[in-house]
Amino acid sequence: MNKPKIVILGAGYGGIITATRLQKTLSANEAEITLVNKNSYHYQTTWLHENAAGTLHHDRTRLDIKDVINPSKINFIQDTVTEIKPEDKKVVLTHGELNYDYLVIGLGFESETFGIKGLKEHAFSIASINAARQIREHIDYSFSKYHNTPAEKRDELLTIIVGGAGFTGIEFVGELANRVPELCKEYDIDRDLVRIVCVEAAPMVLPGFDPELVDYAVSQLEKKGVEFKIGTAIKECTEEGIIVAKGEETEEIKSATVVWAAGVRGNALVEQAGFEAMRGRVKVTKDMRVPGYEDVFIVGDSALLIDEVNNRPYPPTAQIAIQQGFNVAHNLAVLVRGKGELEEFTPDIKGTVCSLGHDDAIGVVFGKKLTGWKASFMKKVIDNRYLFVLGGPMLVLKKGKLNLL
Repeated sequence: MNKPKIVILGAGYGGIITATRLQKTLSANEAEITLVNKNSYHYQTTWLHENAAGTLHHDRTRLDIKDVINPSKINFIQDTVTEIKPEDKKVVLTHGELNYDYLVIGLGFESETFGIKGLKEHAFSIASINAARQIREHIDYSFSKYHNTPAEKRDELLTIIVGGAGFTGIEFVGELANRVPELCKEYDIDRDLVRIVCVEAAPMVLPGFDPELVDYAVSQLEKKGVEFKIGTAIKECTEEGIIVAKGEETEEIKSATVVWAAGVRGNALVEQAGFEAMRGRVKVTKDMRVPGYEDVFIVGDSALLIDEVNNRPYPPTAQIAIQQGFNVAHNLAVLVRGKGELEEFTPDIKGTVCSLGHDDAIGVVFGKKLTGWKASFMKKVIDNRYLFVLGGPMLVLKKGKLNLL
């Protein structure tokens, strides 16, 4: 009897947890498991804003897949997925094809520009390790050019625009606010000449978050020199900056650095596979499968789950993706063995913490509001706990945030 083939696409939070749980649950004789990822490493998406600002080196954020995968139980293939053929139970890669009995799709997110003219061409996006590294290097280079640039072009070199005041945007400006004084000291630039401008089309920062905590965050960031333009939509991004609109009024803000952090969507391959999807996200069944496909699971950014209490989608967070990985691994083991009960997935939201820099944060954890160093401490504890679940104490020592205060 042939062993069932399980193929996992993507080593993001959901994919890597599914793989590591399966290698603990199933023996090598029970299933043939293959993990496909375009890079040789897994990375903490929730740390990319630190890499982009230059407050944390990108090597700290990524970890080699071989450090957490047991090669005797899981076959790792470093390749890029180009097509998913669910009717043929086949996945096409750049360098070959894979057949599967069960498929787990965890291919992550893509930036969503909402059709805003010029964003794809002229704005940066905090979408990957390489994209974050590019942002950091670009900012450093802009500061280094300041004293050797004609006076009429200098201001835009020191103006950093961040589109979006959701979690990614706020965490990024928080890190920038900490980094800019270091850059000013290194390149002999007056801090007062630097502008960090956060532009948000919605009427408030961190929409949906606790208003009291939002007020704290805005106040703290404004003290560090962050400017907020709320209820202001970016209409166009150009080579020289952005054009924004508030009501009937438009304004051009010149900047050499525009970072778009206002929207993500699921991977386009999900739609191209023929699954019914909205912006690359499939409304999955209770046990995380694609409707109509009992052999295809989806985790992470491409899985759409509805919060029935608030009647709106759950945000595609790392916390939820990790929990999905546990759930899918359990359900796959049940299907492979032909015994046990499939589990329905319900997110268990233990808390949400938003960083405002390495020493400050806001959050709600187990129903309690936290600000300042207490929230920052809790965020680092959460990050370290994930590393412990993934690779044990040695991985925490190797990659964790051990300076908790």
